[in-house]
This record gives sequence, C-alpha cells and structure tokens, in this order.
Amino acid sequence: MTSKFLKFASKLLPNFATNKNLLGANAGRRGRGHGKLMALGGVVTGGIGLLLYALESSVDASSDCVHPPKHKWTDSGLLSALDKEGVRRGYQVYKEVCSSCHSLQYIAYRNLVNVCMTESEAKAEAEQITVRDGPNDDGEYFDRPGKLSDYLPAPYENEEAARSANNGAYPPDLSYIVSARKGGENYIFSLLTGYCEPPAGFVLQDGQYYNPYFSGGAISMSQIISNESVTYADPEIAASASQIAKDVCTFLKWTSEPESDERKKLLIKLVLMSTFLIGISYYIKRFKWSSLKSRKIFFVPAKGNETSEGNSNGNGNCGDH
Repeated sequence: MTSKFLKFASKLLPNFATNKNLLGANAGRRGRGHGKLMALGGVVTGGIGLLLYALESSVDASSDCVHPPKHKWTDSGLLSALDKEGVRRGYQVYKEVCSSCHSLQYIAYRNLVNVCMTESEAKAEAEQITVRDGPNDDGEYFDRPGKLSDYLPAPYENEEAARSANNGAYPPDLSYIVSARKGGENYIFSLLTGYCEPPAGFVLQDGQYYNPYFSGGAISMSQIISNESVTYADPEIAASASQIAKDVCTFLKWTSEPESDERKKLLIKLVLMSTFLIGISYYIKRFKWSSLKSRKIFFVPAKGNETSEGNSNGNGNCGDH
C-alpha cells in the first residue's frame, strides 16, 4: 500500500508543478501585457499634456503685443456678482459710442429687461426701430415697429458694407467678445485705454492707430473713449475714460454670460444641499447600514434533531449486527 501511494504521488507532483509553471507563465504574460498597456497610456497622456502646455506657453509668450495687466473686477470671485449699475451704464456707453460700428446680434430687447431697464422702457426702446418682417397673408414683406423679441439692430447691412465704411477692417460683433478674447475684461479694458504714440520706426498705414495691446500694434479702430465721452445721469459717477471703459467692459461681460449670476446662485444651493445629503448618507452608512453589512449568519442545528439522528444510527447498527 505504501509503495502504491508513493508511485501515485511521484506521478502527481510533476503534473502539479507543470500546471503551476503554466499558470505562473500565463499570469506573467498577462501582467507584462497589462504593464505595457499602462505604460503606453502614460506616455500618450504625458505627450498630450506636454503638447497643450507648449501651445499655451507659445501663446502666452507671443511678442507681437503687450499682455494686459490683471484688474480686480466685481464678478471675479465665486461668491461675487456683476455690478448691475455698471451694466446699465455700460449699455449707455454701447448705445452712444460703440453701436455706430459694432453689433450685438445675439442680444434681444427682452434680455435687457430687469437688467438694464424695466419692461416698459425696453418696449419703448424696441418700438423705436423698424423691423423688416413677413411674409403676410398676401405673401408680401412689410415694415413694423420693433418688439421685445427682436434683436438689437446691426449698424451695417452686411460685412461688405462694414468693411467699406472702415477702410477694409471688419468691426467684430461684441456679444461674446469678452469670452472670445484671451484676457477677457482685462484685455478689452487695456485695449480701450491703451492708445499711445507708436515707437520710433513703427510704420502705420492710413487709417491705422497704434495700440500695444492689439496683436501687431496697428489697429483700425480709433480711440473712441476719452474723458466726458458720455454723460452719466448719476452726478457722483465721474465720466472719466477709465470709468467709461470699465462700465462698457462690465456690460460686455454680461452679454457674454448673461446667466453667470444665476449659475453662481445654483452652485451655492448645490453645495449646501450636497453637504446636507452627504452628512445624512454618512450617518446612515456608519450607524445603520454598517450593522447589516457586517453581520454573519451561522447555521446551528437543533439539539432534538441531533438526538433523533443518533438514535436512528444506533438502532440501525444494532440491527445489522
């Protein structure tokens, strides 16, 4: 019996060792393949990160313009909001100064209600424009007074007319200009207040002006903002060039993100509600659910069943004998 057992064990152990080696080899190959995949993913991610950093650095290090300084704006903080009075004054600056060349094609009169004016004032201002509408029941187009759903009119009929009136330069639409330009409000403010004499040797074409904050330095827009360019209704607000530029930048910030204040309010509500819900969830997990999750179930046979089974086994054995 002992010799048979030894022979069986000697046959089983090589097979066991062979299977163990095969399993180890397969696991090693899978581990090496997984490691190579992770390494490849890391290299690709690192390469993309370096590319984005290089592109951002190349933009920041561009030498064809001066980078605008950073100013403290009322809406720059997470818990801060736009200056509503500044938005109203900025709309006045746009109407009296900027609207002769630049459009706001994505801003309707209804958007100005409760922001720059009351609903009745917005209706009265909308009725001052004439809108080409139609066709009517006879298939003809007609002119009608404006209404709240109409968008602010453009100063030119088309791009060609705008270029013809501005020496070939096309005045951009200002609806999203703050979001579209790197630097946002800081760039717009510096551009409006940064006109100066060109350095020696800098050549300007006819109809161009020097502004170090504009790419290339030569800009076709003249300096349109200066002291007393507009007259504010509030006598306590000095109509200086910097104040006028600040107000119009605040207004253009609002046109770029009209719902920014509502988003911040929603974020505050979300944080408060999430804090409360996370606390309740932790309490339920820690004091209620943990007892159910950590419990153990054991099977304990009844004593009466064990006794009856033992008697039946004993009686059976006696019967066999």
